[in-house]
Amino acid sequence: MIEQLWIVLLGFAAGILGSMIGLGGGIIVVPVLTFLGFPPTAAASNSLFAALSNATASTISYSRQKRIDFSLGVKLGLLTIPGTSLGAVISNDVTPDIFKILFGFVLIASSIYILLRKKIETKEKTLSKQMAIFAVCASFFAGIISSFFGIGGGIIFVPLMVVGMGMAMKKAAPTSQLILFFASLSGVVVHSILGHPDFLQAGLLAVGSFFGGLVGARLSLHVRERYLQILVTVVLLIAAGKMFLDSMYGHSNLFGF
Repeated sequence: MIEQLWIVLLGFAAGILGSMIGLGGGIIVVPVLTFLGFPPTAAASNSLFAALSNATASTISYSRQKRIDFSLGVKLGLLTIPGTSLGAVISNDVTPDIFKILFGFVLIASSIYILLRKKIETKEKTLSKQMAIFAVCASFFAGIISSFFGIGGGIIFVPLMVVGMGMAMKKAAPTSQLILFFASLSGVVVHSILGHPDFLQAGLLAVGSFFGGLVGARLSLHVRERYLQILVTVVLLIAAGKMFLDSMYGHSNLFGF
């Protein structure tokens, strides 16, 4: 068990960052597990346990701060469930190299989102019928991404709520954690039925991520976000580059440059 302590620490660090930026900790956990040679389904399914734990802790903390739109969050969260089920099933057929390439693009997209999130604030607007339909489709797609990559769908939901629905960023990121609770829970159930996760490692990740989520939600009130944005963006871009290199040259070891 002592040898597995690093997994708890990984979950804790990912939980802090995931809670603060509203994307879930999977964008940290999955690259690390992938670099260590975990198969795609194991990395994604183990990460979803951390995402579920992180979303639970973050939702508890943000609800106390009254920063969650529960009505919208529950609706969008339930809409992700069909997509998460599909994402878990199709993850069976992906090769490690293809997974790395696809996840590299996800990391780049996450980096762009993190840098631009403060610039996409819009005035509150009435939800149109077209946007409601788009939200349903986006929820299904986000569910697939959440379960397939093990990252949650915050990269889709936060811009959707801010740009499409006019929600303030300080409320959109917390609400995305409630949505990620539903997405990650359904993904965990389907991945578990399919036998993908290592339950010991997934449980340790979940423990670390839970407490990281509590800390991250509290720190979000005090930390200067711009410094955090730059740090996380640099880390994600480096990880994306490593993913692309690994897919081309076949390295799987964390230090295999």
